[in-house]
Amino acid sequence: MSRLYDISQPLRADIPVWPGDTPFAHEPTWVLGEQCPVNVSRLVLSTHTGTHADAPSHYAVEGRTIDAVDLACYIGLCVVLDMTHAGPRVEPGHLLPVLSESVERVLLRTWSRFPHEEWRSDFTTIAAESIDLLAERGARLIGVDAPSLDPEVDSALLAHRRVHHHGMAILEGLVLDAVPPGHYELIAPPLKLAGGDAAPVRALLRELEQ
Repeated sequence: MSRLYDISQPLRADIPVWPGDTPFAHEPTWVLGEQCPVNVSRLVLSTHTGTHADAPSHYAVEGRTIDAVDLACYIGLCVVLDMTHAGPRVEPGHLLPVLSESVERVLLRTWSRFPHEEWRSDFTTIAAESIDLLAERGARLIGVDAPSLDPEVDSALLAHRRVHHHGMAILEGLVLDAVPPGHYELIAPPLKLAGGDAAPVRALLRELEQ
């Protein structure tokens, strides 16, 4: 059986979130016991908590909401590229030596070790020109282990806007520490959240048959 890599963050009470965004909470509402036959919980979270898919409506007024995106973008062949040397921004020059002539989905590892325990503002971002290059090679999806394609303090959102221009999908907050660079099958559809600007995903990579 082909190996599966779970590249999702665990959702937990102390998960770091974007500064000012909604803290994650998971609380029991019913508790299994003599007076109750089941456990039931209540969740409070941002649509951008942990590993998630951005909808175009997150950054474009006319953009689709997450329940209307093309799910085919999130399922299929992908390539994982090691960009741990590329900070503070992944430029086309970083990608060209390792990028295939044709790609559908590209996941970029930028952290040497994913910062599960703290919020880090110094994450590696993606140059708008790099998005253009990926689109030229046929990319339908860009995925990153950072919390955003663009810097934390940035209202221009140049990378996001190039993604929207090319009709690509976005995954953010992936955990790629244990994944060797190479080709895989990606399985990461977002939750069908009506009108959502983003949604959590359980992102998986499956090794390809040799």
